[in-house]
Amino acid sequence: MSGGSGWGRAVAWALLLAGGVLMVTPFVYMLSTSLKPNAEVYELSLLPHAPTLVNYRRLLGASGFPRWFGNSLAIATATTLSVLFFDSLVGYTLAKFRFRGRGLVFIAILSTLMIPTEMLVIPWYIMAKTMGWLDTYWGIIFPGLMTGFGTFLMRQFFTTVPDDLIAAARLDGLNEFEIWWHVALPLVTPALSALAIFVFLGNWTAFLWPLIVTSSKSLYTIPVGLAAFSGEFQTEWEMVMTGAAVATIPTIVVFLLLQRYIIRGISLAGLKA
Repeated sequence: MSGGSGWGRAVAWALLLAGGVLMVTPFVYMLSTSLKPNAEVYELSLLPHAPTLVNYRRLLGASGFPRWFGNSLAIATATTLSVLFFDSLVGYTLAKFRFRGRGLVFIAILSTLMIPTEMLVIPWYIMAKTMGWLDTYWGIIFPGLMTGFGTFLMRQFFTTVPDDLIAAARLDGLNEFEIWWHVALPLVTPALSALAIFVFLGNWTAFLWPLIVTSSKSLYTIPVGLAAFSGEFQTEWEMVMTGAAVATIPTIVVFLLLQRYIIRGISLAGLKA
């Protein structure tokens, strides 16, 4: 029994190691290519023979990449904060308030998850054109200010907050907004952290809508800019890889900052079970 368990554990670790290597290898190759001169790019060696930072200096000084980076960072941050605020507020309302049509509203919100983003592009574009939002930051941001998935996620987590705790807060004289902010919201921090990661990554890597709604290079986001960048440097893949390497930094930082809250939430859920 002990021997079988040991073999099973060894096989599991071997599979996890193989999967980890497969996942990390493209990232390592991207970093390696970003440190290569143009003459080495088409060689199949994983590590550069003569590592250089010239590509990074060119990227930050000779193109619009810093502006694209700032655009993506501002748009992803603003959208994430908006989603966390509005989705958690709507989720709390649907979880803790009893009113006529609550179930119908929740079903309507869930139904938006069944609509592909590609089908929404035309209504978004017509709305942006009518309101004069084309080729503006607001035109890029407005479709993602609220999400059906975030509302669903927050509603499900708010249902786990004890009603007695909410009632006690009301007896203490707190209004509904104060109860949501000071009592309920701190109890669903793991859900907020997970939602923040999903929304930030989704907006950081968004390509289709920013490509459609913008025409000025100064408004490009990272994905749109990299697509134009690869056209500008058709044979210089080391520059494309350098841009992609720099673009991964905010996503890694966001994950490292928020992962402990998600892990803590998983641990608490296990203790409750």
